[in-house]
Amino acid sequence: MSPKKHDAIARSDRMLIAALAIILATASAAIGSAMTYHPVVHVAAAAPKPVPVATEPAVKSAQDLVLTQLLAEHRCLAEVMYYEARGEGRSGQQAIAEVVFHRMNTGNYGHSICAVVYEGAAHQGCQFSFTCNGEVLRPKQMSAWRDAEKLAAQILTGEVRLKNATGGATNFHAVSVSPDWAPTLERTTQIGNHIFYRGGLLHSRDS
Repeated sequence: MSPKKHDAIARSDRMLIAALAIILATASAAIGSAMTYHPVVHVAAAAPKPVPVATEPAVKSAQDLVLTQLLAEHRCLAEVMYYEARGEGRSGQQAIAEVVFHRMNTGNYGHSICAVVYEGAAHQGCQFSFTCNGEVLRPKQMSAWRDAEKLAAQILTGEVRLKNATGGATNFHAVSVSPDWAPTLERTTQIGNHIFYRGGLLHSRDS
């Protein structure tokens, strides 16, 4: 692939993510404004009072906040797929994404992608080893990182749908290790070099 064509594809990927972020930010700001608006009830003898109207800077601020949160969620999803399964192909990376969403749905690990991925990152109880072993500080393999970013965007926009290939798994480990928590959970499947489990264990190392 020529450098010009490669750059064009990279730019189009970034434009997809940015466009999604702007659309969701605008929609979220509008929905939030509608939900928090309360009409003013006037007493007959009182002079009418102006209804407060959100100023443009406030709207922009809300959009910026949603945009920032959305981009953070996208990055966290891309990071967990990249660091845990960049050598496992799309099916392997999608399996890791499933674990993140299954964890989020249980409510026991956090209520956002980033909260799930970085749970315990500040101490030895980190759920995903890359968040506490210093791996995030090393240079990324750029082609693999771009692939993870693109797949994360496709998952978040629904272009790529996760099909529960892991059987509801909330935990996994590499085939090269045998963690002590594995026998306490129900094994669901093996995808590539990862074995997946579901069950009620709330704190475990995943790789």
